[in-house]
Amino acid sequence: MSNGQEKFIVSARKYRPESWKEVIGQESITETLLNSIQQDHMAHAYLFCGPRGVGKTTCARIFAKEINRSEDHGEDEDFSFNIFELDAASNNSVDDIRSLTDQVRIPPQVGKYKVYIIDEVHMLSKQAFNAFLKTLEEPPKHAIFILATTEKHKIIPTILSRCQIYDFNRIGIEDIVMQLKGIAEKENIKYEEEALHVVAQKADGAMRDALSIFDQLSSFTNENLTYEAVLKNLHVLDYDYYFKVTDFLYKSDFAEVLVILDSILKQGFDGSHFISGLAGHFRDLLVCKDPRTLGLLEVGDSVKAKYRDQAQNIDSAWILSALTLASETDFKYRNASNQRLLLETSMLNIASLDLEKKNSQPEVKILPAPTEKKKLEESPKKEAAAIQEKQPAAEEVKTEVQEEAEEPLESKDPSDLEDFEDSVEPHEENLEESEEPLVKIQQESTPPEDAPISRRTRRKPSTVSLKLENTLEEKAPAVKEIIEDQVDEIKEQAIESSEEKLELESAWKRLSTESFEEGKSALYSIMAKQKIAEQIEDEVITVILSHEVDQEEFIQHSAHVLMKLRQYMQTPSLGLKTLVQETKHETKLFTAQDKFEYLASQNPVLRKLKQDLDLDISH
Repeated sequence: MSNGQEKFIVSARKYRPESWKEVIGQESITETLLNSIQQDHMAHAYLFCGPRGVGKTTCARIFAKEINRSEDHGEDEDFSFNIFELDAASNNSVDDIRSLTDQVRIPPQVGKYKVYIIDEVHMLSKQAFNAFLKTLEEPPKHAIFILATTEKHKIIPTILSRCQIYDFNRIGIEDIVMQLKGIAEKENIKYEEEALHVVAQKADGAMRDALSIFDQLSSFTNENLTYEAVLKNLHVLDYDYYFKVTDFLYKSDFAEVLVILDSILKQGFDGSHFISGLAGHFRDLLVCKDPRTLGLLEVGDSVKAKYRDQAQNIDSAWILSALTLASETDFKYRNASNQRLLLETSMLNIASLDLEKKNSQPEVKILPAPTEKKKLEESPKKEAAAIQEKQPAAEEVKTEVQEEAEEPLESKDPSDLEDFEDSVEPHEENLEESEEPLVKIQQESTPPEDAPISRRTRRKPSTVSLKLENTLEEKAPAVKEIIEDQVDEIKEQAIESSEEKLELESAWKRLSTESFEEGKSALYSIMAKQKIAEQIEDEVITVILSHEVDQEEFIQHSAHVLMKLRQYMQTPSLGLKTLVQETKHETKLFTAQDKFEYLASQNPVLRKLKQDLDLDISH
């Protein structure tokens, strides 16, 4: 230090604040306490709570000194005899509290108030709290209690209700850096500002921790705090690693990402520390995107410039996606069986974000040319028109064939017969090749001599006989007999099924009545709700229940119910199963707003109409 012959005193004690102006990072609390002293509006009990090393005990001591000072006393006058400190961690019994209450009765010899500071008050036992209640609620006029704790939730509510509560915040990084700068200048210690930022971040908002680290580093570096020396001593990962990893991740350079990750782990850094730091790095990049949030970045000016440059070259959407993946990995890290594999997989997933974006191409649909599209639209229409044109012609041919089959041959001309044979032959070949020859056509080369002659037979001298009617007449009796047998069988099954259902209903009612008489009201209620005749299929009864509570109740008696049903119906193969079907309650629309929301969900145009006309639904 500045004078090696002086006895060394740790900075946390040497530079402990002695006045309100020296308290750092708690401006609102110090201002409130100072105003209460000046206005003489002091409570009889205070509770100072907050993290470690933020100034709770320091403010309590300053407050205890300030309340006894007046115009009659000088600023240098000591009122330490009016201040009593009790460590509740080691004095937490009922006897300790009783001795304290006995001291409270004695008024101060100098000054106006006696102040009792109880540190770590949450360590008091429940019996000690109860013994302290009456004194805390109605203390003497000259007694003021200041309770300090880091764990407010452990204090019983009856104590909290009797105190004014002040919540101390963590001290900001910039405030800690400014305090360390002042101490370093007073102690003639050389420093780099980035090194002090690392110390402040390591302290996590606690000034006492920051001063302890500062003393340790000043000894390690021989009163020359450099950025590299601080990183080495505190085992903190350098910012440059995060900048390099982020650049390679954004470039989708998988190999370099894995190499850097391996070097970080080989240096002894914990994977959880790395992934949480990387997530914080992504958060800081997002903060740099907007000048309004740039003040949230608590780093040195040189590092802040690096963040600003990197943030300009990376898309915000990519940073947000990477931050999400890093946060999920940090959450899963502790429970992972293979933590390194989880880290590497997460890094590869982040590196693939931009790669997927580059490789993804918009889907291109090739539409047909206008002429082709027109042809595609017209072709079905043309086919349909052609089919409609063919249908009447086919019906005319069918009618002519039927009329010729019914009319007898009247005359025969050999020349006409030869011409007709040539015209009929291709039709016969087509009929022989068809898979389903439903109609057989017979052709006679010589007609009967006594047959009458008509004009139609002269034009087409041929006989076409259809034997479909004769075939149906031959098979009709057999088909009729089969149909009658099937109808009789269906009737018998229906009768048997109805008789079985009636028998089941009778057995079910009998069993439900017996359960009611035996005092099984819950089982009776379940069985009475069943429409059992409609709930049996393939000798298996399905019992439909409204919720799981009924299911548990019925399962307890299901074995007895099934045994009785088999006994009553004399059906050993009868089965039983349960099915839970929760009843759905329809939501009723009461207010005008509910009715509008329902109608708007059916017709979204109503919302636009309401917005355009500025309608009020409440009336």
